[in-house]
Amino acid sequence: MVQIKKKKEIDASIPSAGMSDIVFLLLLFFLVSTTIDVDTGIGLFLPEYVPPEEQEFVPLSKDRLAALNINENGDVLLDGEIIAIPQISETLKPRIESKINLPSKRKLVVSVKTDRRTNYNLYIQALDQIKFSYAEVQEAYSQQTYGKKLADLTPEESKIVTREKIPIIISIAEPEQIN
Repeated sequence: MVQIKKKKEIDASIPSAGMSDIVFLLLLFFLVSTTIDVDTGIGLFLPEYVPPEEQEFVPLSKDRLAALNINENGDVLLDGEIIAIPQISETLKPRIESKINLPSKRKLVVSVKTDRRTNYNLYIQALDQIKFSYAEVQEAYSQQTYGKKLADLTPEESKIVTREKIPIIISIAEPEQIN
């Protein structure tokens, strides 16, 4: 009788010495190639700081001022009249259009004043409606005057529309102090 010897089985294993290098390279690759979305906030152009003693205060007539107030209860008032936020744009457009051909010192100023406890979302919605009304008037003026969309105008024509004829003038008033 012949006896057959079994061979010793060698355990199969995957060499893991280079695994940490591969993991590190993958991690580095994903860190470098991933873009991180950063909230930038509200796009507002703020004026340069001028000390109070050097500031020039110019009185505004009632027809040049659109006073928008938002109180802590969420009530929105335009020139003392309660208004819904979606109506802000339609109410401001005729007033902006009526000042197109006037000199820059006689354009409409929209003053936004809030309470310190006003809902921030309402404030942003109101600002959006104001900017939307200006944008619609600028677009209509561009179509009427140049026969093109505002985005298709030359830089000189765009400057005339957005800086001279229909500048966006929004005054954000300091909220009143609450004791």
